[in-house]
Amino acid sequence: MDKRSYKISGMTCATCALTVEMAVKEVPNTSDVAVNLATERLTFQPTGLVSDQAILKAVSDAGYEATLIDEENNQERQAAFSEKEHRRRKLGKSVKWAVIFTVPLLYVAMGSMIGLPLPNFLNPRSNPILIVWLELFLTLPVMYLGRGFYTRGFRNLFKGHPNMDSLIAMGTSAAFLYSAYAFLHVLEGHVHFVHQLYFESVATIITLVLLGKYLEAGAKGRTSQAIKELMQLVPSKATVIRNGQVMEIPTEDIVVGDIVRVKPGDRIPVDGQVIAGQTTVDEAMMTGESMPVVKGVGSNVTSATINQTGTVDYRAERVGADTTLAQIIHLVEEAQGSKAPIAALADQIAQYFVPTVLALATFAALAWYFIGGQSVPFSLSIFIAVLVIACPCALGLATPTAMMVGMGKGAENGILIKSGTALEVAHQVNTVVLDKTGTITEGRPQLVDMALFDRGMNRQKILQLVASVEQASNHPLAKALVEAAQAEQLELEEIQHFENLSGQGLKAQVAQYQLLIGNESLLNNKNVPLDQAQKTLELFAKNGQTPILVAIDGKLAAVIAVADQIKNTSKAAITALQARNIKVVMLTGDRLETAENIAKQIGVDEVVAQVLPQDKAQVIKDFQAQGRKVAMVGDGINDAPALAQSDVGIAIGSGTDVALEAADIVLMHSDLMDVNRALTLSQATLHNIKENLFWAFAYNVFGIPIAMGVLTFWGGPLLNPMIAGLAMSLSSVSVVTNALRLRYTKL
Repeated sequence: MDKRSYKISGMTCATCALTVEMAVKEVPNTSDVAVNLATERLTFQPTGLVSDQAILKAVSDAGYEATLIDEENNQERQAAFSEKEHRRRKLGKSVKWAVIFTVPLLYVAMGSMIGLPLPNFLNPRSNPILIVWLELFLTLPVMYLGRGFYTRGFRNLFKGHPNMDSLIAMGTSAAFLYSAYAFLHVLEGHVHFVHQLYFESVATIITLVLLGKYLEAGAKGRTSQAIKELMQLVPSKATVIRNGQVMEIPTEDIVVGDIVRVKPGDRIPVDGQVIAGQTTVDEAMMTGESMPVVKGVGSNVTSATINQTGTVDYRAERVGADTTLAQIIHLVEEAQGSKAPIAALADQIAQYFVPTVLALATFAALAWYFIGGQSVPFSLSIFIAVLVIACPCALGLATPTAMMVGMGKGAENGILIKSGTALEVAHQVNTVVLDKTGTITEGRPQLVDMALFDRGMNRQKILQLVASVEQASNHPLAKALVEAAQAEQLELEEIQHFENLSGQGLKAQVAQYQLLIGNESLLNNKNVPLDQAQKTLELFAKNGQTPILVAIDGKLAAVIAVADQIKNTSKAAITALQARNIKVVMLTGDRLETAENIAKQIGVDEVVAQVLPQDKAQVIKDFQAQGRKVAMVGDGINDAPALAQSDVGIAIGSGTDVALEAADIVLMHSDLMDVNRALTLSQATLHNIKENLFWAFAYNVFGIPIAMGVLTFWGGPLLNPMIAGLAMSLSSVSVVTNALRLRYTKL
């Protein structure tokens, strides 16, 4: 049976995903249950009869909502994209309004404490009743904007699986309740309670968490953008021949057996086999190969590749969800959004932390009342102090602040880190898989050598004539030769009788010369002897170079070698990675001969060549099955599934939009040395996160007993809730300050 997928609504953290997983695992005949928080998807493998109603009920009973996903329905995918964008914009508006209310609240509440100028009517000593009403008025709208934290947090708490929302809800509720308690005392004339309001803590925590959710929603949206970019590669319309009639139909209406016609410049809509015509196809987005591939009768063509030079008819063999591109989309969807252990740590702590804090607060209050003989206000003060000091602000900030600073440091150095998971996991990488074209190499062909066979003509003259003809072509090889001539400041001449011989090359007249420029097939067809060039052709092939033969006036004049050049920093980058005891693998769809030639020059540990696009992700899975942590570095559409499948996907900045969207890290400088820098940054950030989590947790370990009044047994002071609130704020400041140290990390 095929896997089944559902969209899950209402999840906010790793605990939510774990809760849904455990609920669905209880349903009979389900296996391989996985909930992807990033894509909000539940997938499982039915092992027998499983009704949709059973799954929907299990998820609903857990407190969430599930909707069945049609894997082949692109309209459904588009609707999901629109819904996520609507949610992100709504969150953005909430953040804006929360800031509008929180900033003046902080000014009113904290201004006098830190020496800010306040008008006399806002002085808490002069007008305490006005101040408490003003603070309450500014706090309630923020609490309304963050109402989701309370509904989700208390719901999860009562269901027995508290998450970070539960901590936020409990902490801010405790602060609000104590503030309300102080508010009532001020109204009764006890004006000194004006200094025991914590309304600003409530609003600030909610505003910061809303901001974090907004940033998270933006990251999720960018992840989904990879799927959207892939979907847009398929043309909406296609030309087919049915019953001898040529007609244009929507691409999704193509069926197996249809004859599809594609003209120069068209994208190929579905996979199939050519039955008439000859052309060259740009398959770089699928295979990573920069050179166009000649296609004739019997050749296979794949969806989303670009037809370049000729018109061909082909028989549709794989359509809809069976096309190569559709499979890539499915692989990307399946691989995205893996869970990060460190990021989930706060949620794991929360499962035990909230019940423990509630139990300790209740125990302390009752103990002081029944055993210590204290009053109800005193015991209530103990109860609230424990909850306020245990507010999870520091615990919640520990990971995201380090992430934000680490990502900012990366951006300053041209390393854009789009995934918190990648930043956490990258330091564990022990295998780096590098795509060849555009990653190790420049990704564009260049003239690298020229063998002359016409003694009466020098190199510059031949290049001038060849480039004059090639300027009339839009082939990548033609562009390389024209650029080479321009670099040598050769003046290109006018041409006559130009012919583009599909799949073979070019024919033209320049001045008094008749030129043939192309492959061996072209010159053989024109009866140009090639015996003297055989050794040269073999040498160029051995070196992984593409030969271009030139005949002038019916005689072989030269063989030009064009090749994709290795980037200047590739070898040094690979050496640096190997110095970290990292295995470096080159993965390419190119010929094994070419790949091994490049591998020798740069010193990679292993070569995996002639790999089809849909198999690249499988290569990554094979390494992962060996227990290895894998980083994939690539730049093409064909790399997207492998980028998503890998533990850390790294895209070269000059690569395609899809690769950039599918990856977790983007190297804007297109420099492989930045892979090593990204790993260094990951290591520093993870160390900082661990420090933050330690101090945030240690603060609670030491702070809660003090709030419970333990120090009074040795004659120490009782912790006033106001001091507890200040301690809570200082804990957050210490975590943020520690995170800011990352700015000085040397990459």
